[in-house]
Amino acid sequence: MVKISVPDDVEKIIEILEQNGFEAYIVGGCVRDSLMGRLPKDWDITTSASPQEVKQCFRRTIDTGIAHGTVTVMMGQTGYEVTTYRLDGEYTDSRHPSSVTFTRALSEDLKRRDFTINAMAYNEAAGLADLFGGMEDLENGLIRAVGDPAERFSEDALRIMRAVRFSAQLDFTIEENTLEAAATLSSNLEKISKERIREELVKTLESAHPERTVLFEDIGAMPWIFPAFGRRRQERLKKLSEMPPDRLLRLAAFLEGCTKEEAEVVLRELKFDNDTLKRTAALIEYGAKEISPDETAVRKLLSSFGTEDIERLLLFSGHEELEPVVKRILKRGDCISLKTLALGGRELGELGLKPGKIMGEILKALLERVLEDPGLNSEEKLIPIARELIKKTEERK
Repeated sequence: MVKISVPDDVEKIIEILEQNGFEAYIVGGCVRDSLMGRLPKDWDITTSASPQEVKQCFRRTIDTGIAHGTVTVMMGQTGYEVTTYRLDGEYTDSRHPSSVTFTRALSEDLKRRDFTINAMAYNEAAGLADLFGGMEDLENGLIRAVGDPAERFSEDALRIMRAVRFSAQLDFTIEENTLEAAATLSSNLEKISKERIREELVKTLESAHPERTVLFEDIGAMPWIFPAFGRRRQERLKKLSEMPPDRLLRLAAFLEGCTKEEAEVVLRELKFDNDTLKRTAALIEYGAKEISPDETAVRKLLSSFGTEDIERLLLFSGHEELEPVVKRILKRGDCISLKTLALGGRELGELGLKPGKIMGEILKALLERVLEDPGLNSEEKLIPIARELIKKTEERK
Protein backbone atom coordinates (compact mmCIF):
# COMPACT_ATOMS: atom_id res chain seq x y z
CA MET A 1 0.00 0.00 0.00
CA VAL A 2 1.26 3.47 -0.91
CA LYS A 3 2.28 5.56 2.09
CA ILE A 4 2.72 9.34 1.92
CA SER A 5 4.10 11.42 4.77
CA VAL A 6 1.67 14.29 5.26
CA PRO A 7 2.40 17.39 7.41
CA ASP A 8 0.70 17.40 10.80
CA ASP A 9 -1.46 20.45 10.00
CA VAL A 10 -2.71 18.86 6.78
CA GLU A 11 -3.42 15.58 8.58
CA LYS A 12 -5.32 17.53 11.23
CA ILE A 13 -7.51 19.27 8.63
CA ILE A 14 -8.37 15.94 7.00
CA GLU A 15 -9.09 14.41 10.42
CA ILE A 16 -11.44 17.24 11.43
CA LEU A 17 -13.37 17.00 8.17
CA GLU A 18 -13.68 13.23 8.53
CA GLN A 19 -14.83 13.59 12.15
CA ASN A 20 -17.62 15.82 10.85
CA GLY A 21 -18.76 13.14 8.41
CA PHE A 22 -16.99 14.32 5.23
CA GLU A 23 -14.36 12.83 2.93
CA ALA A 24 -11.05 14.65 2.56
CA TYR A 25 -7.82 13.93 0.65
CA ILE A 26 -4.63 15.64 -0.38
CA VAL A 27 -4.80 16.00 -4.15
CA GLY A 28 -2.91 16.98 -7.30
CA GLY A 29 0.68 18.16 -7.38
CA CYS A 30 1.48 17.36 -3.75
CA VAL A 31 0.49 13.73 -4.32
CA ARG A 32 2.51 13.56 -7.54
CA ASP A 33 5.60 15.12 -5.96
CA SER A 34 5.38 12.93 -2.86
CA LEU A 35 5.19 9.78 -4.98
CA MET A 36 8.28 10.97 -6.86
CA GLY A 37 10.21 11.56 -3.65
CA ARG A 38 10.04 15.34 -4.03
CA LEU A 39 9.08 17.82 -1.32
CA PRO A 40 5.77 19.48 -2.31
CA LYS A 41 5.64 23.27 -2.32
CA ASP A 42 1.92 23.32 -1.52
CA TRP A 43 -0.51 20.89 0.07
CA ASP A 44 -3.96 21.11 -1.51
CA ILE A 45 -6.92 19.35 0.07
CA THR A 46 -10.12 18.25 -1.65
CA THR A 47 -13.28 17.37 0.25
CA SER A 48 -16.90 16.33 -0.10
CA ALA A 49 -17.85 19.17 2.28
CA SER A 50 -19.32 22.30 0.73
CA PRO A 51 -17.49 25.60 1.31
CA GLN A 52 -19.99 26.57 4.03
CA GLU A 53 -19.58 23.18 5.70
CA VAL A 54 -15.80 23.59 5.62
CA LYS A 55 -16.12 26.98 7.29
CA GLN A 56 -18.31 25.50 10.03
CA CYS A 57 -15.61 22.92 10.82
CA PHE A 58 -12.80 25.41 11.45
CA ARG A 59 -12.33 28.47 13.60
CA ARG A 60 -10.27 30.55 11.16
CA THR A 61 -10.94 30.48 7.41
CA ILE A 62 -10.55 32.88 4.48
CA ASP A 63 -12.88 32.96 1.46
CA THR A 64 -10.10 32.87 -1.16
CA GLY A 65 -12.11 31.37 -4.01
CA ILE A 66 -15.43 30.42 -2.55
CA ALA A 67 -17.33 30.70 -5.85
CA HIS A 68 -15.15 27.87 -7.15
CA GLY A 69 -15.32 25.95 -3.89
CA THR A 70 -12.04 27.01 -2.29
CA VAL A 71 -11.69 28.04 1.33
CA THR A 72 -8.32 28.67 2.98
CA VAL A 73 -8.10 27.07 6.41
CA MET A 74 -5.61 28.74 8.73
CA MET A 75 -3.49 26.52 10.95
CA GLY A 76 -1.37 28.87 13.01
CA GLN A 77 0.23 31.29 10.54
CA THR A 78 -0.06 28.92 7.58
CA GLY A 79 -3.01 28.67 5.21
CA TYR A 80 -4.13 25.52 3.37
CA GLU A 81 -6.53 25.56 0.44
CA VAL A 82 -9.48 23.23 0.90
CA THR A 83 -11.62 22.81 -2.21
CA THR A 84 -14.96 21.08 -2.54
CA TYR A 85 -15.31 18.24 -5.07
CA ARG A 86 -16.73 19.91 -8.14
CA LEU A 87 -17.95 19.50 -11.69
CA ASP A 88 -17.08 22.19 -14.24
CA GLY A 89 -19.71 23.52 -16.61
CA GLU A 90 -19.11 24.29 -20.27
CA TYR A 91 -15.88 26.08 -21.20
CA THR A 92 -16.75 28.88 -23.61
CA ASP A 93 -13.44 30.77 -23.59
CA SER A 94 -10.92 27.88 -23.62
CA ARG A 95 -9.90 28.85 -20.09
CA HIS A 96 -12.71 29.14 -17.51
CA PRO A 97 -15.84 27.04 -16.90
CA SER A 98 -19.09 28.96 -17.29
CA SER A 99 -20.34 27.37 -14.08
CA VAL A 100 -19.21 25.19 -11.19
CA THR A 101 -21.34 22.51 -9.52
CA PHE A 102 -20.34 20.92 -6.24
CA THR A 103 -20.52 17.15 -5.89
CA ARG A 104 -20.06 14.54 -3.16
CA ALA A 105 -18.17 12.18 -5.51
CA LEU A 106 -14.36 12.22 -5.57
CA SER A 107 -14.37 10.48 -8.96
CA GLU A 108 -16.26 13.38 -10.55
CA ASP A 109 -13.70 15.84 -9.22
CA LEU A 110 -10.67 13.85 -10.37
CA LYS A 111 -11.91 13.29 -13.91
CA ARG A 112 -12.01 17.05 -14.63
CA ARG A 113 -8.27 17.45 -13.91
CA ASP A 114 -5.63 17.92 -16.60
CA PHE A 115 -3.17 15.01 -16.53
CA THR A 116 -3.27 11.59 -14.93
CA ILE A 117 -0.23 12.33 -12.76
CA ASN A 118 -2.14 15.31 -11.30
CA ALA A 119 -5.42 13.42 -10.85
CA MET A 120 -4.54 11.32 -7.82
CA ALA A 121 -5.76 11.81 -4.25
CA TYR A 122 -4.59 10.35 -0.95
CA ASN A 123 -5.45 10.03 2.70
CA GLU A 124 -4.02 7.67 5.26
CA ALA A 125 -7.21 5.69 5.82
CA ALA A 126 -8.23 5.14 2.18
CA GLY A 127 -4.77 5.15 0.66
CA LEU A 128 -4.17 6.27 -2.93
CA ALA A 129 -7.15 7.09 -5.16
CA ASP A 130 -5.79 6.60 -8.68
CA LEU A 131 -8.66 6.22 -11.13
CA PHE A 132 -6.83 7.08 -14.36
CA GLY A 133 -3.49 5.30 -14.19
CA GLY A 134 -1.48 8.19 -12.80
CA MET A 135 0.88 5.96 -10.85
CA GLU A 136 1.64 3.89 -13.94
CA ASP A 137 2.30 7.04 -15.97
CA LEU A 138 4.62 8.31 -13.23
CA GLU A 139 6.57 5.06 -13.39
CA ASN A 140 6.73 5.23 -17.20
CA GLY A 141 7.54 8.96 -17.33
CA LEU A 142 4.45 9.98 -19.32
CA ILE A 143 2.37 13.14 -19.48
CA ARG A 144 -1.09 11.85 -20.41
CA ALA A 145 -4.36 13.79 -20.41
CA VAL A 146 -7.19 12.53 -18.23
CA GLY A 147 -9.78 10.97 -20.55
CA ASP A 148 -10.06 12.53 -24.01
CA PRO A 149 -7.10 14.92 -24.50
CA ALA A 150 -9.05 16.97 -27.07
CA GLU A 151 -11.72 17.64 -24.44
CA ARG A 152 -9.17 18.57 -21.78
CA PHE A 153 -7.37 21.00 -24.10
CA SER A 154 -10.63 22.44 -25.42
CA GLU A 155 -11.69 23.16 -21.84
CA ASP A 156 -8.46 24.99 -21.01
CA ALA A 157 -5.93 25.76 -23.73
CA LEU A 158 -3.30 26.66 -21.13
CA ARG A 159 -3.05 22.92 -20.45
CA ILE A 160 -1.22 22.68 -23.79
CA MET A 161 1.62 24.75 -22.35
CA ARG A 162 1.40 22.94 -19.02
CA ALA A 163 2.00 19.63 -20.81
CA VAL A 164 5.28 20.98 -22.19
CA ARG A 165 6.20 22.54 -18.85
CA PHE A 166 5.68 19.29 -16.94
CA SER A 167 7.66 17.44 -19.60
CA ALA A 168 10.56 19.85 -19.03
CA GLN A 169 10.34 19.87 -15.24
CA LEU A 170 9.95 16.11 -14.79
CA ASP A 171 11.87 14.91 -17.87
CA PHE A 172 8.74 13.06 -19.01
CA THR A 173 7.53 12.28 -22.52
CA ILE A 174 4.17 13.63 -23.67
CA GLU A 175 1.98 10.67 -24.58
CA GLU A 176 1.28 10.40 -28.34
CA ASN A 177 -2.48 11.13 -28.35
CA THR A 178 -2.01 13.95 -25.85
CA LEU A 179 0.73 15.51 -28.00
CA GLU A 180 -1.39 15.16 -31.14
CA ALA A 181 -4.37 16.85 -29.50
CA ALA A 182 -2.12 19.66 -28.25
CA ALA A 183 -0.89 20.28 -31.80
CA THR A 184 -4.43 20.20 -33.20
CA LEU A 185 -5.77 22.69 -30.67
CA SER A 186 -2.74 24.96 -30.17
CA SER A 187 -4.49 27.84 -31.97
CA ASN A 188 -6.77 28.12 -28.91
CA LEU A 189 -3.81 29.69 -27.10
CA GLU A 190 -4.90 32.89 -28.83
CA LYS A 191 -7.62 33.10 -26.15
CA ILE A 192 -5.18 32.80 -23.25
CA SER A 193 -3.80 35.89 -21.53
CA LYS A 194 -0.18 36.74 -22.19
CA GLU A 195 0.48 36.74 -18.45
CA ARG A 196 -0.54 33.05 -18.20
CA ILE A 197 1.53 32.14 -21.25
CA ARG A 198 4.51 33.98 -19.77
CA GLU A 199 4.24 32.06 -16.48
CA GLU A 200 4.32 28.68 -18.21
CA LEU A 201 7.17 29.75 -20.49
CA VAL A 202 9.30 30.92 -17.56
CA LYS A 203 8.68 27.70 -15.61
CA THR A 204 9.72 25.72 -18.68
CA LEU A 205 12.85 27.82 -19.21
CA GLU A 206 13.86 27.52 -15.55
CA SER A 207 13.40 23.74 -15.56
CA ALA A 208 16.07 21.06 -15.74
CA HIS A 209 15.32 20.66 -19.46
CA PRO A 210 14.87 24.13 -21.02
CA GLU A 211 15.52 22.62 -24.45
CA ARG A 212 11.99 21.21 -24.25
CA THR A 213 10.78 24.68 -25.25
CA VAL A 214 11.26 23.34 -28.78
CA LEU A 215 8.03 21.40 -28.19
CA PHE A 216 6.16 24.70 -28.22
CA GLU A 217 7.25 25.08 -31.83
CA ASP A 218 6.64 21.43 -32.69
CA ILE A 219 2.99 21.65 -31.60
CA GLY A 220 2.42 25.05 -33.22
CA ALA A 221 2.29 27.16 -30.05
CA MET A 222 5.19 29.53 -30.82
CA PRO A 223 3.07 32.13 -32.69
CA TRP A 224 1.65 33.11 -29.28
CA ILE A 225 5.04 33.05 -27.55
CA PHE A 226 7.93 33.99 -29.85
CA PRO A 227 7.01 33.73 -33.56
CA ALA A 228 10.62 34.05 -34.81
CA PHE A 229 12.00 31.25 -32.61
CA GLY A 230 12.39 28.80 -35.50
CA ARG A 231 14.68 31.04 -37.54
CA ARG A 232 17.59 30.30 -35.18
CA ARG A 233 16.20 27.20 -33.54
CA GLN A 234 19.43 25.22 -33.17
CA GLU A 235 21.47 28.17 -31.90
CA ARG A 236 18.82 28.95 -29.29
CA LEU A 237 18.55 25.36 -28.11
CA LYS A 238 22.35 25.14 -27.84
CA LYS A 239 22.51 28.37 -25.85
CA LEU A 240 19.73 27.21 -23.53
CA SER A 241 21.63 23.99 -22.81
CA GLU A 242 24.71 26.03 -21.84
CA MET A 243 23.00 28.39 -19.39
CA PRO A 244 22.39 27.59 -15.70
CA PRO A 245 18.78 27.75 -14.39
CA ASP A 246 18.81 31.52 -14.03
CA ARG A 247 15.71 33.38 -15.22
CA LEU A 248 17.51 36.22 -17.01
CA LEU A 249 20.13 33.99 -18.62
CA ARG A 250 17.56 31.48 -19.85
CA LEU A 251 15.35 34.25 -21.25
CA ALA A 252 18.33 35.79 -23.04
CA ALA A 253 19.28 32.38 -24.42
CA PHE A 254 15.70 31.80 -25.59
CA LEU A 255 15.95 35.09 -27.52
CA GLU A 256 19.51 34.42 -28.76
CA GLY A 257 20.20 36.20 -32.04
CA CYS A 258 17.61 38.94 -31.55
CA THR A 259 18.56 42.59 -31.52
CA LYS A 260 17.90 44.49 -28.32
CA GLU A 261 14.84 46.07 -29.93
CA GLU A 262 13.45 42.73 -31.15
CA ALA A 263 13.91 41.21 -27.70
CA GLU A 264 12.10 44.13 -26.08
CA VAL A 265 9.13 43.65 -28.42
CA VAL A 266 8.82 39.94 -27.49
CA LEU A 267 9.22 40.56 -23.76
CA ARG A 268 6.77 43.46 -23.79
CA GLU A 269 4.23 41.38 -25.70
CA LEU A 270 4.52 38.69 -23.01
CA LYS A 271 3.91 41.32 -20.30
CA PHE A 272 7.26 40.98 -18.55
CA ASP A 273 7.98 43.62 -15.92
CA ASN A 274 10.20 46.53 -16.95
CA ASP A 275 13.16 45.40 -14.84
CA THR A 276 13.25 41.94 -16.46
CA LEU A 277 12.75 43.47 -19.91
CA LYS A 278 15.56 46.00 -19.48
CA ARG A 279 18.09 43.58 -18.00
CA THR A 280 17.39 40.75 -20.47
CA ALA A 281 17.59 43.11 -23.44
CA ALA A 282 20.91 44.47 -22.11
CA LEU A 283 22.33 40.93 -21.85
CA ILE A 284 21.36 40.32 -25.46
CA GLU A 285 22.76 43.68 -26.66
CA TYR A 286 26.10 43.46 -24.87
CA GLY A 287 26.37 39.70 -25.30
CA ALA A 288 26.71 40.27 -29.03
CA LYS A 289 29.64 42.67 -28.60
CA GLU A 290 33.31 41.74 -28.64
CA ILE A 291 34.84 42.18 -25.18
CA SER A 292 38.55 42.92 -24.96
CA PRO A 293 40.56 41.73 -21.92
CA ASP A 294 42.19 45.18 -21.79
CA GLU A 295 41.42 46.94 -18.49
CA THR A 296 40.37 50.14 -20.21
CA ALA A 297 37.86 48.24 -22.34
CA VAL A 298 36.53 46.39 -19.30
CA ARG A 299 36.14 49.65 -17.35
CA LYS A 300 34.18 51.10 -20.25
CA LEU A 301 32.04 47.95 -20.32
CA LEU A 302 31.33 48.25 -16.59
CA SER A 303 30.52 51.93 -17.03
CA SER A 304 27.97 51.40 -19.80
CA PHE A 305 26.55 47.98 -18.79
CA GLY A 306 26.71 48.36 -15.02
CA THR A 307 27.84 45.90 -12.38
CA GLU A 308 24.57 44.23 -11.29
CA ASP A 309 24.52 41.59 -14.04
CA ILE A 310 28.18 41.59 -15.08
CA GLU A 311 28.74 37.95 -14.06
CA ARG A 312 25.68 36.96 -16.07
CA LEU A 313 27.02 38.87 -19.06
CA LEU A 314 30.43 37.20 -18.93
CA LEU A 315 28.74 33.78 -18.80
CA PHE A 316 26.23 34.61 -21.54
CA SER A 317 28.88 36.07 -23.85
CA GLY A 318 31.32 33.21 -23.21
CA HIS A 319 33.93 35.55 -21.73
CA GLU A 320 34.15 34.09 -18.23
CA GLU A 321 37.94 34.41 -18.42
CA LEU A 322 37.47 38.18 -17.93
CA GLU A 323 36.07 37.68 -14.43
CA PRO A 324 39.48 38.22 -12.73
CA VAL A 325 39.88 41.52 -14.62
CA VAL A 326 36.42 42.66 -13.51
CA LYS A 327 37.09 41.70 -9.89
CA ARG A 328 40.45 43.47 -9.95
CA ILE A 329 38.91 46.71 -11.23
CA LEU A 330 36.05 46.61 -8.73
CA LYS A 331 38.29 45.70 -5.79
CA ARG A 332 40.65 48.54 -6.66
CA GLY A 333 37.71 50.93 -6.74
CA ASP A 334 38.39 52.39 -10.18
CA CYS A 335 35.97 55.11 -11.16
CA ILE A 336 33.42 53.67 -13.61
CA SER A 337 30.53 56.13 -13.23
CA LEU A 338 29.74 59.80 -12.78
CA LYS A 339 28.85 59.03 -9.16
CA THR A 340 32.46 58.25 -8.34
CA LEU A 341 34.01 60.91 -10.57
CA ALA A 342 36.13 63.26 -8.41
CA LEU A 343 34.72 66.31 -10.20
CA GLY A 344 30.99 67.04 -10.31
CA GLY A 345 28.51 69.76 -11.19
CA ARG A 346 29.38 71.86 -8.16
CA GLU A 347 33.06 72.08 -9.10
CA LEU A 348 32.24 72.84 -12.74
CA GLY A 349 29.90 75.57 -11.51
CA GLU A 350 32.76 77.11 -9.60
CA LEU A 351 34.65 77.20 -12.92
CA GLY A 352 31.85 79.34 -14.35
CA LEU A 353 29.88 76.61 -16.13
CA LYS A 354 26.09 76.67 -15.78
CA PRO A 355 24.03 73.48 -15.37
CA GLY A 356 22.75 72.18 -18.68
CA LYS A 357 23.63 70.19 -21.76
CA ILE A 358 27.22 71.46 -22.01
CA MET A 359 27.95 70.61 -18.37
CA GLY A 360 26.61 67.11 -18.98
CA GLU A 361 28.81 66.67 -22.05
CA ILE A 362 31.92 67.81 -20.18
CA LEU A 363 31.22 65.45 -17.26
CA LYS A 364 30.90 62.57 -19.73
CA ALA A 365 34.16 63.60 -21.42
CA LEU A 366 35.90 63.68 -18.04
CA LEU A 367 34.57 60.24 -17.19
CA GLU A 368 35.86 58.95 -20.53
CA ARG A 369 39.35 60.23 -19.67
CA VAL A 370 39.21 58.57 -16.24
CA LEU A 371 38.03 55.27 -17.72
CA GLU A 372 41.14 55.33 -19.88
CA ASP A 373 43.40 56.39 -17.01
CA PRO A 374 42.02 55.84 -13.46
CA GLY A 375 44.97 57.78 -12.04
CA LEU A 376 43.37 61.00 -13.29
CA ASN A 377 40.42 60.70 -10.89
CA SER A 378 41.27 63.51 -8.52
CA GLU A 379 40.00 67.06 -8.38
CA GLU A 380 43.52 68.38 -8.75
CA LYS A 381 44.11 66.52 -12.01
CA LEU A 382 40.62 66.90 -13.48
CA ILE A 383 40.24 70.68 -13.07
CA PRO A 384 42.89 71.54 -15.72
CA ILE A 385 41.27 69.04 -18.11
CA ALA A 386 37.86 70.57 -17.39
CA ARG A 387 39.18 74.08 -18.06
CA GLU A 388 40.60 72.90 -21.38
CA LEU A 389 37.26 71.29 -22.37
CA ILE A 390 35.33 74.44 -21.38
CA LYS A 391 37.72 76.58 -23.44
CA LYS A 392 37.26 74.38 -26.51
CA THR A 393 33.49 74.53 -26.07
CA GLU A 394 33.57 78.32 -25.96
CA GLU A 395 35.79 78.47 -29.05
CA ARG A 396 33.25 76.43 -31.02
CA LYS A 397 30.48 78.91 -30.29
